[in-house]
Amino acid sequence: MVTAHAAPRAQVLVASNRGPVSYALKEDGSLESKRGGGGLVSGLSAIGSDVESVWVCAALGEGDREAVRRGVGETGVRMLDIDPAVFSDAYNGIANSVLWFVQHMLYQTPLEPVFDAEFRRQWASYEAYNRAFAEALAAEAGDGARVLVQDYHLALVPGMLRSLRPDLRIAHFSHTPWAPVDYFRMLPDDIARQLLRGMLGADRLGFLTWRWASAFAESVAGVLGADEGEWVGSPGGEGRVFFRHGVGGGGFRHGVGGGGGASSSSRSSSSSSSSSSSSSRETDLAVHPLGADGDFLRRRAHEADVEERMAALREQIGEGRRTIVRVDRTELSKNIVRGLLAYRHLLDTHPEWRERVVHVAFAYPSRQDLAVYREYTEEVGRVAAEINSAYGTAGWTPVVLHVQDDFARSLAAYRLADVALVNPVRDGMNLVAKEVPVVSDSGCALVLSREAGAVAELGEDAIVVNPYDITGTAAALHAGLSMAEGERAERTKRLAVAGTAVPPRRWFLGQLEGLGG
Repeated sequence: MVTAHAAPRAQVLVASNRGPVSYALKEDGSLESKRGGGGLVSGLSAIGSDVESVWVCAALGEGDREAVRRGVGETGVRMLDIDPAVFSDAYNGIANSVLWFVQHMLYQTPLEPVFDAEFRRQWASYEAYNRAFAEALAAEAGDGARVLVQDYHLALVPGMLRSLRPDLRIAHFSHTPWAPVDYFRMLPDDIARQLLRGMLGADRLGFLTWRWASAFAESVAGVLGADEGEWVGSPGGEGRVFFRHGVGGGGFRHGVGGGGGASSSSRSSSSSSSSSSSSSRETDLAVHPLGADGDFLRRRAHEADVEERMAALREQIGEGRRTIVRVDRTELSKNIVRGLLAYRHLLDTHPEWRERVVHVAFAYPSRQDLAVYREYTEEVGRVAAEINSAYGTAGWTPVVLHVQDDFARSLAAYRLADVALVNPVRDGMNLVAKEVPVVSDSGCALVLSREAGAVAELGEDAIVVNPYDITGTAAALHAGLSMAEGERAERTKRLAVAGTAVPPRRWFLGQLEGLGG
């Protein structure tokens, strides 16, 4: 149960599944805290101590839940002790096994999905999970506060929160892709409508690229229809793009609406604070491409532990050899197995690279509580071992695979990379593609999937591939390895500039400013 706090004063609130701090229970029963990083953490610190802020997040494990029970916490962080069964249904059952699969188009459609009674039971937990966040935000927010809700875990929160606190200015940001309308409509009709209406409860909806924002707009027009309202403006074009609630039309009216870009930093106070039932209410559509934190990466990449990892990697790679580097979680959308198959094809079709190149592949296990992810992680290891068995020699290991997460080792690999392979089947952005060029020691050719959001900013200087095309990816790897040193260095410089154009603090503040001051 969420208990309302007296005299809420927070003027800036963030809501996300994972918070800025986590807790672990030690053997002696004490709690150990660990601070997280990322764009939200650095962004929230940029607003200044004079603005009261609160971060609402979920207790993710037993350590977090125990911290809530003991009243242990940090100022400005409200951690919700949601029933573990409800949390599991919402997080694993719906967010990660349904919404993630829809937006990344991962289903094997002859067999899945199956939306049965069990799905409906889990969906009720997803609603309860979102409601807990909405009630906590409503209790913490001061009058007219700005609220930034993050990602697909909390897609229903904007609508729920608006019904509780119509005075608030609410934004929702999607870190994932958005599926084409025909794929999105795979969801049961009532669920698809509920998701879209929940998000449209916001004053402002943010996406990483116009491709994803446009797909969302098309889903609204195709699923909700003309009775719900109409889109005004041209996604990706000049001028503001917004959804006018309660006005017939359903599709797009071009060249209509106020001036200012879709990422404009202001909007009228009347539209941002009106209730969801008002026919004059509007929801802005905006794009905020998240970039790498260049200053942090350059500093961190030259610390002592990174130098130690570089020495160890050099020994594993061998003297004078080229490197193809990838750093990913073993997430289904990251396409690691096809990347390994492309590398094997490279060795088959260009035998001159045998014993002259090593594929350094970091595949850090992800979501291992789900069977499909455990199976995928095992397949990555199996294919890597198969390549090493087929092509390896006494002095050469073709694939150096690491599965234990180690940020310092990732940075060491970034610095050593001659080619970076980033080939997701679908990705909202992909920060690895932006980070590698920033810290590369000698210049790095980027092989980049056309299905990664980052291609919108990096495509001109990357070698762009179809992620399903093994032979095409192998050809791109060969082109990257064969690229002249001068060209590679120049491309790397341009990639680094583009990849750091919107660092995390600026990305966060852009969302905040979009809700007005």
